[in-house]
Amino acid sequence: MSRDLVLHDWVVAAIAMAAGVAAGLLLRAVLRWLGKHASRTAWSGDDVIVDALRTLAPWAAVIGGAAAAATALPLTTRVTGIVNQSLTALLILIATVTAARVVAGLVQSVAQSRTGVAGSASIFVNITRVVVLTMGVLVALETMGVSIAPLLTALGVGGLAVALALQDTLANLFAGVHILASKTVQPGDYIRLSSGEEGYVVDINWRNTVVRNLSNNLVIIPNGRLARTNMTNFTQPEQKLSLLVQAGVGYDSDLEHVERVTLDVVDSVMADISGGVADHEAAVRFHTFADSRINFTVILGVGEFSDQYRIKHEFIKRLHERYRAEGISIPAPTRTVSVQPWGPSPVPHQRDSADPVLAER
Repeated sequence: MSRDLVLHDWVVAAIAMAAGVAAGLLLRAVLRWLGKHASRTAWSGDDVIVDALRTLAPWAAVIGGAAAAATALPLTTRVTGIVNQSLTALLILIATVTAARVVAGLVQSVAQSRTGVAGSASIFVNITRVVVLTMGVLVALETMGVSIAPLLTALGVGGLAVALALQDTLANLFAGVHILASKTVQPGDYIRLSSGEEGYVVDINWRNTVVRNLSNNLVIIPNGRLARTNMTNFTQPEQKLSLLVQAGVGYDSDLEHVERVTLDVVDSVMADISGGVADHEAAVRFHTFADSRINFTVILGVGEFSDQYRIKHEFIKRLHERYRAEGISIPAPTRTVSVQPWGPSPVPHQRDSADPVLAER
């Protein structure tokens, strides 16, 4: 301290600090107003940026006021340097947390815009957040005068031991990155594994893939297993898919008439029921002479995998009603069962020598 503190120094420092706090409150109010306008836009990135600035800008104003107050006080060079370094490191940490939120939010926004669903690929979000926070902490330590070279060396040696201890976790991490990078599976896709698990992909995080099945339960699948197993993706290369429904009519039916009636029913279902593909080209394919009827396949179009149950339900109801109205029979398989008496065969009648037939012989 170059001289003693006087009342004027405290007043100037208090004014500087109060000005910083007032500026922080004003910036927070302005950014709240901007946030309301940003929520009305179609792009979600501006919401993320404004929300992050609502944390950074007020704190930056307060730290600036504290720095001005420290400058107004007659502190020694060493104390002034420590105060400036501490305030700078604090500002860097706050900016790092804000930057991590902004970058993670933008990555989340991009992931949602690419998948078109409300799901997320949190593995990229978490990796981005960790990288930004790590860089910010290292810069803050360097600002405080702490040499980070030995720290990086220690982290490199310790990272090898951690990698050996977390082989399974790291395998799942890199498997998740590979799955997302190759775009074989994206959040929102409907998948079915060879082991039987199926459902909509909700999230792919650093260790697991979360799948929500049609009964609204979550199935947790390790990323490494998902990368190794055989899998059917019902959403790629396109979300629309064909639905095959098996049916049959009697041998006495007019097949041309059956085809026309069936196509009419398909067209009505595609136009009326939610999930049907209106421009789908309906098709009927006769394929088998069965025991009691001629079997055929009806091909319908559905918007996505879960729509097939509603479409099939309505199609079968309408087809059955139309066939009854048109007099088209759907015969049930029949089988004739012959019942034999159980037990020993009856003893044949024996004739004696007085029998007239034997006498003639």
